[in-house]
Amino acid sequence: MTESTHCDLSARFRDAMAAFPSGVTIMTTADRSGRPWGFTASSFCSLSLDPPLVLVCLAKTARCHPAFRQSDDWTIQIVAPRHLALVTRFATSGADKFTGNEFVPDERGVPVLPDAPVTLACSAHARYDGGDHSILVARVHDVTLLDDQPLLYFRRSFQPLAELSAGPHAP
Repeated sequence: MTESTHCDLSARFRDAMAAFPSGVTIMTTADRSGRPWGFTASSFCSLSLDPPLVLVCLAKTARCHPAFRQSDDWTIQIVAPRHLALVTRFATSGADKFTGNEFVPDERGVPVLPDAPVTLACSAHARYDGGDHSILVARVHDVTLLDDQPLLYFRRSFQPLAELSAGPHAP
């Protein structure tokens, strides 16, 4: 494959993945010294019901990558449209992620966003190499659900979930 063909495939692949809507999460942990770390992730999915497992992909170049490699206590928050500024901050390299005091530490010392529509308290189950990302598989130990709509990521922008006017099975 030539460099030109590889670049063309890479660009088309990125465009294809951008055409697939996904939910938006913020994943958090604390390192051994208690310092909080986190990142925004749209590459998140359910993996298993028994045991309850989810997976999240983290860029190996992320400043928080070493903290997630070392810590086994994680929290995943599925966020709402009102969290857009927070999501943007957590997606920005070098930003002070926890400057706004939106998070509170749980009993493990892991930062938790109390008003997230979904909060998953997790522990590390497995870590895998995924090219330029690490695949973090988390075992879910507790779930908190609020009655709220999630924020979506589609075509490289964050968007609220559109209201369904004719019910869940409308064409």
